[in-house]
Amino acid sequence: MSVDAVDFVRQHGVVLESARGPVPNLAGAVAGTPIHGNWWAHPDGKEIFRATRLARDCEHILVCRLVGGKVTYVHRRLWPALVRLARYFGKESLASIREEHTASGAHLVKTLPFPGWVPLKARESAKALSEAEAANQLGPWATALVHRQQRRLRSSPSRPW
Repeated sequence: MSVDAVDFVRQHGVVLESARGPVPNLAGAVAGTPIHGNWWAHPDGKEIFRATRLARDCEHILVCRLVGGKVTYVHRRLWPALVRLARYFGKESLASIREEHTASGAHLVKTLPFPGWVPLKARESAKALSEAEAANQLGPWATALVHRQQRRLRSSPSRPW
């Protein structure tokens, strides 16, 4: 099955690379069916690899570990929503990750901490969003996460210091 990886991320906004979770996953979309086990062993493994590299190399896609600590793609149109809700996600899950190849052929993962990767326009746009609007843009999984975090914050005892 042929899937345009960048268009798939643009259309869905938040996409897991290959893990199962509350948002679509690119590997399953390329294969046309859920993948059980390692996608490298799947008959469409080479096509899945190509699609993941296209998504990872696109300047309009943030590669991070937003959803469940798994490799997640977030389209640029949703970056203001991420900025607005950053306190609910944590800086680690919003860090940009990029894979580089060293001269020896080894793979090296480079991390750019949040908010270092965030363009000024996304920061400014985030100011105009309410938390509810931002969560709604990201989808039901984000709305549920924000509600859980808000309940946790309200129910935690106040600190005397």
